[in-house]
Amino acid sequence: MSELEHLLPLQNTLGEGPRWNEVTQRLYWVDIVNKCYYHYTPATGHYEQIHVGTQIGTLAFREQGNLILATQEGFAFWDEQTRQLHHLINPEAEKPHMRFNDGAVDCQGRFWAGSMDEYEQEDTGSLYRLDPDGSLHRILTNLGISNGIGWNPDNTIMYFIDSPRRTISAFDFNATTGTISNERPLVTITDAGTIPDGLTVDSEGGIWCAHWGGAKIVRYTPDGEVERIIPIPAPHVTSCTFGGPRMDELYITTARKALSTEQLARSPFSGDLFRLKVGIQGLPVYRFKG
Repeated sequence: MSELEHLLPLQNTLGEGPRWNEVTQRLYWVDIVNKCYYHYTPATGHYEQIHVGTQIGTLAFREQGNLILATQEGFAFWDEQTRQLHHLINPEAEKPHMRFNDGAVDCQGRFWAGSMDEYEQEDTGSLYRLDPDGSLHRILTNLGISNGIGWNPDNTIMYFIDSPRRTISAFDFNATTGTISNERPLVTITDAGTIPDGLTVDSEGGIWCAHWGGAKIVRYTPDGEVERIIPIPAPHVTSCTFGGPRMDELYITTARKALSTEQLARSPFSGDLFRLKVGIQGLPVYRFKG
């Protein structure tokens, strides 16, 4: 494993949701509070900030090109050429303080994303699954902050984080129907002041989880045991994903939100982007088929 690289000093307020585009060899991620996303090309060092005009909780790539977003106004398509937003559906339209947060695409091209209250009122959020045919399904209810979501290498287990519960949950996953069952706790976070945030899964089945308030990424085995801990020089580590030509580079997002002036002085890299070559490959990046 190489040394941690401090890639971009962007000082994102709430950097989140990194996604690797294997076709363009670009990294994408969002800054939720600032209503924008970024893309970064490691081969050239070039990056660009794109303002969308609404808070983006997460983004994913579409099979036909361009992006699908989960925003404070529901699900939407984004055209990268015209920079036009096309709204699809907002199941939380009658709840003005709700927005979408983290999400991911499963092996059948369905887009999963969860909602949360902007004031972090617990038990108000839901987890949704948007199918390629446009149908929307509410899968889980009474959530606090819907966060990290991923699947094991053979797509029989789905991992999910509801951050206030401080638990990484595992579900049996039926890839054909997109249904989940048999929820059980895989990991319970006991560190004071730390909650689990985003996650990604590697080709060996390891679960890499960002620890908000914990200044670290932790890799857990499929049995929930700690395999390694990676310190990050920022208290609020938000998410991570695999990328690079060999899919063995871990890209890590962080945030400045909710840090005092004193904390920011002690941790000036908060909100920046990091990278680490970890010697393990990530899983394929699935695209939304709608």
